[in-house]
Amino acid sequence: MSLEPARKSEIVAKFAVKKGDTGSPEVQVALLTERIKELTEHLGTHKKDFHSRRGLLMMVGQRRRLLDYLKKTDAKRYSTLVERLELRR
Repeated sequence: MSLEPARKSEIVAKFAVKKGDTGSPEVQVALLTERIKELTEHLGTHKKDFHSRRGLLMMVGQRRRLLDYLKKTDAKRYSTLVERLELRR
């Protein structure tokens, strides 16, 4: 369940901190959030796909660790990112 290249570049452009930025926590969290949304839809129709469910849980954990890192280093960037992505926290 990977993202289409056009959608991925659109997300990178939207959340990049500077030009050519693909590795900042903001971009990584945004990409993970999009993949999580797609996989959640997939699991809604394929309830017994336990391998994809494990991948989803791993992605959620990775996103949580990146958000914790961002919160620890720069709380303002964290709060704006959570607001832009419309995450609960």
